[in-house]
Amino acid sequence: MFDIIKEWREQRILDNSDYTHEDWQQAAARIAILDRLGDDELSHLFDLATLFLAEKSITGAQGFEVTDAVKQSIALQACLPILNLSLEWYEGWSSVIIYRGSYKSQQTSMDEYGIVHEGSQHRSGEAWLRGPVILSWQDAQHSGERDGHNVVIHEFVHKLDMMNGRANGFPPMHPDMDAARWTEIMARDFEDFQTHRKSGLDRYGATNPAEFFAVLSEVFFETPQKLVDAYPDIYDIMVKFFRQTPL
Repeated sequence: MFDIIKEWREQRILDNSDYTHEDWQQAAARIAILDRLGDDELSHLFDLATLFLAEKSITGAQGFEVTDAVKQSIALQACLPILNLSLEWYEGWSSVIIYRGSYKSQQTSMDEYGIVHEGSQHRSGEAWLRGPVILSWQDAQHSGERDGHNVVIHEFVHKLDMMNGRANGFPPMHPDMDAARWTEIMARDFEDFQTHRKSGLDRYGATNPAEFFAVLSEVFFETPQKLVDAYPDIYDIMVKFFRQTPL
């Protein structure tokens, strides 16, 4: 009964959407990495993006105006990682906040001596556990250009990672996946990445395992051959996790 009600509700949202199929096609045409998708995949992505916008609020910060073009661009790229998963992977939070450009984020940390340090840092995006995704439009509007950098995918992959707690590079595994193999491969290649530069892979990924997973997910969707060249085993396990073959 619950599934029937859920399907009815989703179909009603799709039928009453403010955006037509042609509107979504025009929005997708501005995101280069989506050109690898077939017609059926694009239609499914459009449906996911429509449902995403019905569930999540997208608001501007500090006077930034969120246009339809902004909403559609964010929704399409946010839903690309879950194209063959489901919108349920984004449950438990409700908002996306967009700044015009980079913004200051306050940080509090404790060192090994127990001393608390406070400071601020300019950011292009962040994802909060059970909280919002925050993005800089100055950076997000250039996402999807097939250059290996995509702040939208990066932050939304953090959300996938957080499905089982704080982001640590170990998202929930599908039943047909080997969790031990994921851990072994990611730990081994993260250690390698900390000491060896790899062409096309942002050094920010060496920060910690969570950032390693998010950075390499950007490469997986944007420039997959770079990931295959650097870490073919990670490409293989990401194919199993995202259930996509972008290469």
